[in-house]
Amino acid sequence: MGPGPWRIVVKGRHLETPSSDPAFLYQNVLVSLDKSKGINNGEPFLHAAFLGAVAPQPGETVIQIGTGTGYYTAILSTLVAPGGHVHAVEIDEALASRTRDNLASFENASVICADATELELPQADLIYVSAGVVAPPISWLQALRLGGRIIVPWQANDKVGLAVLIIRAEQGFSARALMPAYFIPCIGASDPMQTTKTPSGGEARSIQSVWLTQDRAPDETAVAIYRDLWFSNAGL
Repeated sequence: MGPGPWRIVVKGRHLETPSSDPAFLYQNVLVSLDKSKGINNGEPFLHAAFLGAVAPQPGETVIQIGTGTGYYTAILSTLVAPGGHVHAVEIDEALASRTRDNLASFENASVICADATELELPQADLIYVSAGVVAPPISWLQALRLGGRIIVPWQANDKVGLAVLIIRAEQGFSARALMPAYFIPCIGASDPMQTTKTPSGGEARSIQSVWLTQDRAPDETAVAIYRDLWFSNAGL
């Protein structure tokens, strides 16, 4: 988080910690990284739930999209050791530099400053997204190995933000809405103009699968339709 005092967010209020005692960081609060851009470190309880849902394993390859200053990158790196690797992608140059410095001792983590929606991704067992998307780019889904999973904050509509777990199967991609989740928009994946059908809150929570439009056209089970993919309330 850098040297204190820190600006923390408690119940929507920005406060400065009374001192640089790191005890102030060890609570379930947001720590502001760039207030002007709305960037923070992410709520620890929420990320704990994300990590529990995707269960990173030793030896796995992880792509993390949106690193902040590398706190959760370090956790992912530890969880996939030995034998695993974390490819961390951060679009903000200052944050990418801070992540790189903070993770200098983590040999199984590499950091690149780039737009993850345009980057050619390696094959991965897990993609961990820390920015809100209108719809995940199909390149992210195509980068998943069989059995690979992606957890992504889905901005289903203006009022509904949900963490969604997507798993690649032989016959397609299963999907499940997990919990409310609101993140700053992911640059390159937050254009509402790509939406053909917007789901209600109940429809968004009913999803069971995701289909690439190039593989299967939307049918009567579609609850959300985008340019390149759609969500269905039917299983695989």
